Amino acid sequence: METNNALEALAALAHSVRLSVFRLLVQAGPDGLPAGRIAELMDMPASSLSFHLKELHRADLLASRQDGRSIIYMARFETMNGLLGYLTENCCGGVPCLPDSACTVPMKPKS
Repeated sequence: METNNALEALAALAHSVRLSVFRLLVQAGPDGLPAGRIAELMDMPASSLSFHLKELHRADLLASRQDGRSIIYMARFETMNGLLGYLTENCCGGVPCLPDSACTVPMKPKS
């Protein structure tokens, strides 16, 4: 992931509603959720949600598809994983972090 793409993604996620929507869609998995259901779960009007979805979509964090009269939104896991990879690329002095374990940096003893 390029720095500019990481900045766009981080800027889009730097809002409590957008972060909550993104986390909701990550939890929903690859099938995603219809916009109306997202609005219900977020307890917000569709017009307000539309603005936030547009910002997440612009940052390539969401994909969407038409399903009849509904628009289904899905988290773009490849973008999320690219952002996580970008943030942890040089973690722990260049030692790669395992996906299923946390990076741990040894604490320096206090002098």
